[in-house]
Amino acid sequence: MTRRVAVAAPNAAAADAAAQISEAGGNAVDAAIAASLVTMVNEVGIVSLSAGGFATVQPPDGSAPVTVDGWMDMPGRGPAGQPLFEPGQGTWDVETEYGGGLTITVGPGSVATHGAIAAFEVTRDRWGSMPWRDLVAPAIEVARGGFRLGSASRYYLQYVRDSIFGWDDASRAALHDPITGLRDGALVVPDLADTLAHLAEAGPRTMYEGDLARVISDDVLERGGLLSRADLAAYEAVVRPSLRAEVGGWTLGTNPPPAVGGAVVAAMLRLMDGREIDDRDHLVAVQRRVLGERLRVFDHSDDLARDAAAFLDLVDREGLAVLESGSTAHVSATDTDGNACAITVSSGYGAGMIARGTGIWLNNCLGEQELNPRGLHGLEPGTRLLSNMAPTVGQDRQGASLAIGSPGADRITTAIVQVVTGFLSGLDLQAAVDHPRVHLHRAGCPDEELKIEHEPSMYFGGVGATLRDHEGRLHAAADPRREGATRIVTAQ
Repeated sequence: MTRRVAVAAPNAAAADAAAQISEAGGNAVDAAIAASLVTMVNEVGIVSLSAGGFATVQPPDGSAPVTVDGWMDMPGRGPAGQPLFEPGQGTWDVETEYGGGLTITVGPGSVATHGAIAAFEVTRDRWGSMPWRDLVAPAIEVARGGFRLGSASRYYLQYVRDSIFGWDDASRAALHDPITGLRDGALVVPDLADTLAHLAEAGPRTMYEGDLARVISDDVLERGGLLSRADLAAYEAVVRPSLRAEVGGWTLGTNPPPAVGGAVVAAMLRLMDGREIDDRDHLVAVQRRVLGERLRVFDHSDDLARDAAAFLDLVDREGLAVLESGSTAHVSATDTDGNACAITVSSGYGAGMIARGTGIWLNNCLGEQELNPRGLHGLEPGTRLLSNMAPTVGQDRQGASLAIGSPGADRITTAIVQVVTGFLSGLDLQAAVDHPRVHLHRAGCPDEELKIEHEPSMYFGGVGATLRDHEGRLHAAADPRREGATRIVTAQ
């Protein structure tokens, strides 16, 4: 039987990578991983090989959806006798107007233990069908041939090219070149193609126990950061049952705790069940109640699984009565075999540094202040950080399957909920993605001061979604708010 694959990706090059893999016989999981690897090349400042992320998969046999947690760990492990680090070591704050105004902590001390590549390895091994080196090949081609920055990357770097990405010599040289830089020419990041080629041949574990792990860790430590070889060697992606929500005849699976995004999505979807997308008053009330719960409880919880379950039980028990009381890239893929795969990855806002000799911009996920309520270095080494990311898949009773997700920091959850609500209200997939949205902006505001945003253009959340309908036809939709791209291809 011929397999067909639909993909929605942040940019045309990533979508082309998914198409290339699909045409060679890859399934939705293979396509999603290949496209995500390309975003780690051309979405500079947003994602990189130093990213963390999550993959949520609906297996083709109809079994329960599963999420692979490749999010960031708190670093800080070291050999016996290693001096204790000072809180705030190797970091400084940057003020930016991006996203309505943010304070971002950058520098080597903001680099967390990356996990996305480990998650890709587990996801490919369990549900993919193509060799690892084949999945990396399109990213090598993009890195070696040069690339145009994605729209989200261009938009972000307008604000922070100097303040965040100008302090490190390699980073400054890459982004301030008078010929390439942020102009129309093809950006070629030195060493990145060779690094990807090594990753393709050595395998994913080189990012954790091999040559790349050693180079990255040594550079971070030499510059005053915390990321040790022991942190990387100890890192493992974790496979968890997805957090489930029953809405409109669909069973949806999203990112479970210790991430916070999935719990927020599940609560909002349950409270929006049966409502029209244009019921703005109800939508705002849902966001106010659920985001308020996050501010008051989830972000400070010592047991997020317990507290999220308690809140979801309250939502199910009390229904509407309960209302009275954040830079990422996303790829969705679905195929005619019944696979659905949603992958969301992030490098935070970027530490501003390239690990020497690798071409890899390092993450600053310890420095995302809105996701570190206990402080920059307030967690024990090995602890997973908080995340808004909520890659989501679903199946309905007639066998249709869906993959959906969004970038956009704290706008991820509200964007996903509004698109799903629109789709369940009867809109086709692209119309649901195109529909105007509203978001309660919560960064830096107490609950009673949550502010309504109407359609902020670039950073509102570039939703990507794919669908296999009841007749086996494929659909793909990408957000016009960014340069999202879709492909529907047939395997050779």
